[in-house]
Amino acid sequence: MINKRVIRCEWAGDDPIYCAYHDNEWGKPSYDDDHLFEMLILEGAQAGLSWRTILNKRQGYRGVFDDFDRNLIMRYTDEELEAKSKDSRIIRNRLKVFSVRTNAICFQKVVEEYGSFSQYLWRFVGGKPMINYWQTMNEVPAKTDISDALSKDMKKRGFKFIGSTICYAYMQSVGLVNDHVVSCFCRENITGE
Repeated sequence: MINKRVIRCEWAGDDPIYCAYHDNEWGKPSYDDDHLFEMLILEGAQAGLSWRTILNKRQGYRGVFDDFDRNLIMRYTDEELEAKSKDSRIIRNRLKVFSVRTNAICFQKVVEEYGSFSQYLWRFVGGKPMINYWQTMNEVPAKTDISDALSKDMKKRGFKFIGSTICYAYMQSVGLVNDHVVSCFCRENITGE
């Protein structure tokens, strides 16, 4: 049940799926490679679409992509990916579907180089969340110099669907940056402020 008396970031509105995501996940620092991979895939799938669409299909993505098991995904054949690109439980964009395998392979290479994807990712923000002090969501940027650098580095490594705007949304979703507005009740839960 949504507590309408609490103050949230306005993008969550009173939509139950947005509120649950906002209250329980968005902006909370994640160091778990499995979660980081899932969110990377979902953020890429969202390109050009609403986040609500992706959240509504999240369970479908988990089913179609073997709970985001990178070891399995890296071995998908072209034929398997073609079949997945026709599954209505996910966004049926062939390039996005094929990018899941590509990104799993690139992700694993980063893990081998850095010990974990988390180690690689968090170095872009000095190992701790960047805390912003926005009064309204209108102040929140779509991308930053850091998301530009992350995007550039990931593209160089072969990742797909990883432009700067997607990278910034990813940074928000996994807590590299805390963009909860100062009046939001979640802010204190995350930052202690």
